This record gives sequence, structure tokens and C-alpha cells, in this order.
Amino acid sequence: MSTWSANLWIGLGNLALALIITRPVRSAAPDVVVLWPEGAPGAVGQEDADRPELRIYLPAPEQATGTGVVVCPGGAYAVLASDHEGQQVARWLNTQGVAAFVLKYRLGPRYHHPAPLQDAQRALRYARAHASRLRVAESRIGIMGFSAGGHLAATATTHFDAGDSASSDPVERVSSRPDFAILCYPVISLQEPFAHGGSRRNLLGENPDPKLVESLSNETQVTDKTPPVFLFHTAEDAGVPVENSLAFFEACRRAHVPAELHVYQFGPHGVGLSPGDPVTGTWKERLADWLRASGFLSTAARAAVAGTVRIGGEPVRWGMITFVPTGSSAGPVAFAMISRGDFQIPAERGAAVGANRIEVWDLGAVEPRPTIEDARRIDGGTHQCEIKAGANQIVVELEAPKIKS
Repeated sequence: MSTWSANLWIGLGNLALALIITRPVRSAAPDVVVLWPEGAPGAVGQEDADRPELRIYLPAPEQATGTGVVVCPGGAYAVLASDHEGQQVARWLNTQGVAAFVLKYRLGPRYHHPAPLQDAQRALRYARAHASRLRVAESRIGIMGFSAGGHLAATATTHFDAGDSASSDPVERVSSRPDFAILCYPVISLQEPFAHGGSRRNLLGENPDPKLVESLSNETQVTDKTPPVFLFHTAEDAGVPVENSLAFFEACRRAHVPAELHVYQFGPHGVGLSPGDPVTGTWKERLADWLRASGFLSTAARAAVAGTVRIGGEPVRWGMITFVPTGSSAGPVAFAMISRGDFQIPAERGAAVGANRIEVWDLGAVEPRPTIEDARRIDGGTHQCEIKAGANQIVVELEAPKIKS
């Protein structure tokens, strides 16, 4: 073989090796579970469209937080956007240590209500009944949906039961109530003036019973038993008007259900994770913040904390105090405003039980004139406290010179 030929083959070999090394490593294919091995209730055939399934995506064991989410892709109850509103979302949830179960639910016109809801409820029951194997906690299984999948998720959030204790099927014995809901540009109402006609038609047919339409207009179904909710929408959405999310958020407020809503000015319908938009694409970071603040990314218990903060012997007139757990980066972090030296944090959003680092911010005094140029963080790096279960009362004494601008 000539030197030129040998060099060519060596070069090609090196190129092939480089391609192998630099090619992205694909994640393992998800496990696929048929939700009703013996056939779904009301099934009209035995084809793929008649078999509701879950695709299971689990985070690495060392990252798992014990939280799981059933993901419902959108598609107006006619198709499933199972890539950008399914698999891609599941992979992102895994990066947060959250297990994801992407639901393939039955669709119109082959199926109408209650088939999709039965599938969503079964998915929640399945995750709860198999929580140990899936490495999730039975009390931290939520549901997430996009567009019409958001309607399905909202329906499961407002229409649930405790399970049938007499059933021979262990899956049917457990509750279908999600522990939280994530609704992304969701269809909420099936009533005018902001109903999504295609979703209503595919779910209920051409001439549905008005009482059924009202029952599945989920802004009318929120009660104090509805679990906490995170909502994301865009004001520009011409497919599903933002009024859907606004109405559900308002219903949650009236029922005293914990809820957080993010409305972005720009962005069309169906953006998924919105990877190309530097503003709208931050919705997933806001979701991660909400999950963390709500305690869904940590097993730590929370406790009420109240007390007094003084700087150089004087009470902080107006500021903030933060408790950062030192044992887990996932939180939950607790904070409160300081007014006239005092603060109070209720147990439901309290500090994590265990060791915490205390940070204090001075926002200045409430007076007719400014008292400081900028908000100042008081050096709290050495200030630690141990939060106990139950009510905690503490006094934080800081020296005036220990100030960072």
C-alpha cells in the first residue's frame, strides 16, 4: 500500500473515531406501559388508537427528587403533539430530578368523553400504585398538560376520586387526585366566549349536553380540594385565548387554592419549551422555581418561623430575611418581609427543618427621604440556625459594619 493510501485510511479512521466520540449520546428509550392490559373501558377495537399507554422517563437515581408528573400532550383531542409537548418536556423534567410519564390518551372522533379523562385518571393511579418501583412519592405525583392536553390535565385536577377500595385491580384502589397541576397555554373552558371549538367538538361531538359542557368547563369546577396549580400562557395566543388561564387562576383565588400564573406578552400558541425565545422560554425556569418553592423538589419538612432582626442593636425597619437549607440545594428556601424588626413565616411555606443559613437584606427605612443608596445584604454567611419541627422563634443579631453593597 502506498504512503498516500495508508495516510488516507488513517485519516478516514480518525474521522470516523472523531464522529463516534462527538456524536451525541442518546438517552435510553423509555419503557412503554399499556394502562389497561385487558382492554380500556369502552374500547371500540384492538388497534393502537384503542390502547392508552404511558411512556416512562426516569431521571438518574442520584438526581431523583421523588416527584413524578403525568404529561398530557396537546392536539385539540384529535392528534397528540407527543414530541415537543411530550418527549422533549419529559427529558427536561428529568434534568430537574422529576420522573415523567407521557400519556397517550384516546382521541376523537373515535372516542369522546369520558375516555380521555379515564386514561388520565388511570395514569395517575398507575404512577401512585407503582410509586416505589418508579422512585416517586405517592404524595408528590402531579399532572401537566399543553393546550387540549391542558384541558385534560385541568379536568383531572377538578374531577377525581379516592379510588375503589373493593376493586380487584390494585391500580383502581388508589386515588386519582393529582398532588399538583401544571397547565401550559391550556384549554380551560368549553363555553363561550373563549372556548376552543375544535377541542370541544372532538371531545363532546357536535351537539353536546349543555350540562356536560358546563361540567367540563373547568373554571366552574375549582373547589378548596383542588391541588396547587402553575399556569403559563402568552397574551398573543390566537389559538387558545389567554382568558382560559386567567379564568382558572381567578377560580383558584376564589377557592383559596395555591396558584401561580405567568403571562408573557409575546409568543404564539403551541410553543412547547420555547427554546428559541429568550423571554418566553424562561417559563420552564419559573416552573422549576415554583416546584422548588412549593416543596415538590425536596423531601424536607417545613416549619413555621417568626422572630426579630436587629442590626447594631437597632431593628431592621424594612427588609427581607431568607432561610437557605444547607443540607440540600433543592430547598425549599423560605423568606419573609421584615417590618419594624419583626418577621413571620407560616408553616406551609416555612423554613426547611434542619440546618439553615440566614441571609438578611436591608431595604432602608420607610421615611419621606432615602436612607440607603441600594438594598444591602447583611453578611449572613456565618449566621446559622437549626429549624425544629413545630413553631420556631428566633432573634437575629447582626453587627452594623458587616454590610455588603
